Amino acid sequence: MHPRLATEALVTTSPLEIGILFFPGMTQLDVTGPFEVLARLPGARMHLLWKRIEPITSDVGMIVLPTTTFADCPRLDVLCVGGGPGQIAVMDDPDVMGFVAEAGTSARYVTSVCAGSLILAGAGLLDGYRAACHWLSREQLAPLGAIPVDERIVVDRNRISGGGVTAGIDFAFELAAVLCGDEVAKRLQLLLEYDPRPPFDISERSAPADVLAAIREAARPMLEERRRAGERAVTRLQAGGRRPHQEATDVVTATPAAR
Repeated sequence: MHPRLATEALVTTSPLEIGILFFPGMTQLDVTGPFEVLARLPGARMHLLWKRIEPITSDVGMIVLPTTTFADCPRLDVLCVGGGPGQIAVMDDPDVMGFVAEAGTSARYVTSVCAGSLILAGAGLLDGYRAACHWLSREQLAPLGAIPVDERIVVDRNRISGGGVTAGIDFAFELAAVLCGDEVAKRLQLLLEYDPRPPFDISERSAPADVLAAIREAARPMLEERRRAGERAVTRLQAGGRRPHQEATDVVTATPAAR
């Protein structure tokens, strides 16, 4: 049986409006991973959001197509924003940031994967909230008023964020449980055969120092552009009368109360 059919009996009479931001240069797995899970939730109505209905090219060349323009987007239960190198241009785009700020203000849950948390923070939506991000860019959350947390998934009130790229799948099951209960999320995890067994035991915590240094050096030009985009976002927030929290500048580890 197709997994979608297996959940038909669970569909509720109330639609669940879920919007995922698409943009040129995005890392598609940041959002297609969550899409694969969230689109199967009972009553889910998915909106792949961009300014226009036109092909979007990801950071590595995959072409995807939005389904809903900003102008046609309904009030969302969930706003989800991914990352990727294109995040830098998005941070400087008033149309996109204005939409994110407006949609995030009214959404029941404001969520992100990878550097999508920088977009949310740049829109003023993570001020004083704990958040995850890709490990290369996690420290850039603090100047934007968010509290960077070294965890794969971070839940702080109605803000839910995942770490880098593949963390979006774990994030999606966590969000599925929040939206529809543990049993629905467990069933989907089983149907999608999500039982990861990575071939290598390597992460930010376990990688050799020289490997981490080499990756950081290769990413340095992009990270510097990302930092400058964040600074411009802070300037805009301050010009609008919002001063991001600056108390927490160190990365913290999530506590049970924050999850």
